[in-house]
Amino acid sequence: MAAESSRPLSIRRYIEHPKGSPTVLRLVIGSQLRRLRKERGIDLEEAAKAIRGSSAKISRLERGQGACKERDVADLLTLYGVLDEEERADFLALTRQTATRGWWHRYSDVLPGWFDRHIGLEEAAAVIRVYEVQFVPGLLQTEDYARAVILLGHPRASVHENDRRVRLRMDRQELLTRPDAPRLWAVLDEAALRRPLGDTEVMRGQLRHLIDMARRPNVTLQVAPFSVGGLAAAGGPVTILRFPEPDLPDVVYLEQLTSALYLDKEEDVDHYLSIMDRLCAVAETPVSSVAFLERLLDELG
Repeated sequence: MAAESSRPLSIRRYIEHPKGSPTVLRLVIGSQLRRLRKERGIDLEEAAKAIRGSSAKISRLERGQGACKERDVADLLTLYGVLDEEERADFLALTRQTATRGWWHRYSDVLPGWFDRHIGLEEAAAVIRVYEVQFVPGLLQTEDYARAVILLGHPRASVHENDRRVRLRMDRQELLTRPDAPRLWAVLDEAALRRPLGDTEVMRGQLRHLIDMARRPNVTLQVAPFSVGGLAAAGGPVTILRFPEPDLPDVVYLEQLTSALYLDKEEDVDHYLSIMDRLCAVAETPVSSVAFLERLLDELG
């Protein structure tokens, strides 16, 4: 029993109850390797020598951003004094699982490399907090609205390519209705709701859909009206993802036009959490936000 209780909880949990995308499994392995390295007082340079690599490679591995190779993980476990065969087997079994492909890879022809990681994180998140300035968040878009947004961003793409982008967005939304659905907490800037995309019927359908989604038990929706002022307009869209595994840090996702930033350092995450908390505090309440959406719907006739 003593040996069993010393095994890392997150590794055991994911072996016994597999859940999560390859992206999150890499984060699980990385967080445990970082914990082991720090407990042993081993610096990045020494760890890098063990896998014949660089300190940057160790950092990427520990943050779940690099490929997990069995040989590297095995060598690091040896360096960190993890010699129990059962524990090593757990680590290596999980490492092999990181090589599998998520469902979204069937859309690889239209999926930007920088967005791949986001879908993987989204798939395994327990809480997704999002603030959108320009558009309705992708997880809450109707098919017609999504098509209008995608056409705006890809005006020269073929109809087939944009159809696949729309289908990818709709498939992503399925996570909100599964039994273990994450909690989605979305704050929408009033500008995103008033900006017309598609024709009037598209906007009506989108507003109705938001009202319906706001009534789901795992969805919290707030509107940040123009009266909020500078706080709401202080930056671009922000997504913060939190995971059920306590060892995993929150991740802040900042999408740009043709790339994205992923932040997981505590000071960065805390900064964005503070902004999001302040924004939620001054935005319309969930109940008044539904009323706000209903008024917008009435305005459209």
